[in-house]
Amino acid sequence: MTAAMLLALAAKIEYDDHHMQKTTVRSKEATHDRIVDAAARAIRRSGYNGTGVADIMKDAGLTHGGFYAHFSSREAMLAEAADRAGGESVAMMERIAAISSPQQVLQTMMEAYLSDAHLEEIETGCAVAALGSEMPRQAPEVRRAATRRIKEMIDLVARQSPDWGRPSAHERALFIVSAMVGTLMLARAVDDPKLSDALRGAALKYLAP
Repeated sequence: MTAAMLLALAAKIEYDDHHMQKTTVRSKEATHDRIVDAAARAIRRSGYNGTGVADIMKDAGLTHGGFYAHFSSREAMLAEAADRAGGESVAMMERIAAISSPQQVLQTMMEAYLSDAHLEEIETGCAVAALGSEMPRQAPEVRRAATRRIKEMIDLVARQSPDWGRPSAHERALFIVSAMVGTLMLARAVDDPKLSDALRGAALKYLAP
């Protein structure tokens, strides 16, 4: 075999190895993403304490033994799940803001947040409303991830205010987000549909810009 052939063979082996490594990395990233997605749904459905590693891995179509190839601990997984769930909540509100008229954007966001559909969509809905009462008992990294997303939600609401950039816009956003989350939590908690509707209707009435 000539030197040129050896060089060509070596280059092909190097290319194949690099391609295989990239494929392996992409596959691991996809698997990791699938686990986080399953966990983000599970924590909203069953709460942090009701979410076990074995159940998450099963939901993701994986074996329990593969968990530590992706996460150093259960808390690390929950932190990523909290971040994913919170990010989905913010993204939902961003999409609503993007398709709403400037004059109606805040009202539309509130109506969507307190809608019948969002009331029922616990597993894919607002992470704060689903998990807020459990947060004080979670690990610091979980609370940190959730807090960052809550701040993003407040900032998004504040940006819809005519006085955006002033302290008053931020203060009003703090109130609106707190009121929306609290209302949704109560509306989900009661077993009386009429009361649930009344809670959301009253909030929309008194939060109207």
